[in-house]
Amino acid sequence: MEINDILQKSRDTEPFDKDELIEMLSFPPDSTESYLLMAEANRISKELTENKAEVHAQFSLNLAPCACNCSFCSFAKKYGIFEHETEISPEEAVSFAKQFERDGANAIFVMTTANYPFSKFIEVSQEIKKNLRNETTLIANIGDQSLENAKKLKQAGYAGVYHALRLREGIDTSLSPENRKKSIRNFQEVGLKVGTCVEPIGPEHTNEEIAELILFTGSFNPSYSGAARRIAIPGTEMASIGMISELRMAQIVAVTRIGIPKTVLGNCTHEPCTLGGIAGANLFWAEVGANPRDIKERTEEGRGESVESCRNIFRECGWDIWELSSRYYLS
Repeated sequence: MEINDILQKSRDTEPFDKDELIEMLSFPPDSTESYLLMAEANRISKELTENKAEVHAQFSLNLAPCACNCSFCSFAKKYGIFEHETEISPEEAVSFAKQFERDGANAIFVMTTANYPFSKFIEVSQEIKKNLRNETTLIANIGDQSLENAKKLKQAGYAGVYHALRLREGIDTSLSPENRKKSIRNFQEVGLKVGTCVEPIGPEHTNEEIAELILFTGSFNPSYSGAARRIAIPGTEMASIGMISELRMAQIVAVTRIGIPKTVLGNCTHEPCTLGGIAGANLFWAEVGANPRDIKERTEEGRGESVESCRNIFRECGWDIWELSSRYYLS
């Protein structure tokens, strides 16, 4: 298709198939066609949200060597980047959450590594929830869960979860792609909203792989999709492969926005950047504590951004900021 035909089809809100997404992804990132796709994605995102972006914020209850050994993760036990497990107290968890609430985060994410006891996660989550305002949106970022555990998350006060089928799941990870998909179904069955992403993208991933995952993320009507590049963690086997550029990531962010249904309000990218913000991303994350893309125990001293710095990046891109609880987990 010619680029003008692609743009017209997008404006007519017609769905795109896999081959058409591959074609969009195949344009050189620094090409007129790619910039036009970014402009179209920006138009869609701003129209859907009345030009108001969101900043969500995440902290982790623990930091530990993880036996899942995802090749792109600094927590992977095989790398030995973090050798000992540490946990924050319930009081510290409440403090982090309340600070994010004061900072104006539109949603607060609570993350753990895969081996963190689920019963403890629920106990700490209940303590967090009762110390936050009723309208504050609380989101879980944890591993695969059964239907029964999904119900417990809902009962603990979570509005939703972040869960992704990662690129080359089961190859670069020890996790089952089918279990990832099943968990998404379990979460949705109990009324939890699911946010997701096309990630973690590296230079080795083909346009076909990326297009397939874009279509998958749009297939279950998530709260948001989007795209995030893999961060090269020093000392990991993936570091030698390198990283895609922010410009290439912005291109994929744009194609994701164009390729998913317009019923999906949110389009995320990570890590926060102006190129993502002008290419259709309307969701960034602030982070404190443990971060699987960082080698520092406290990511606020490394790669992590604050709520205010994320807001400033959006403002640099011409976005206003949504000031209330997240709309993405209500849609």
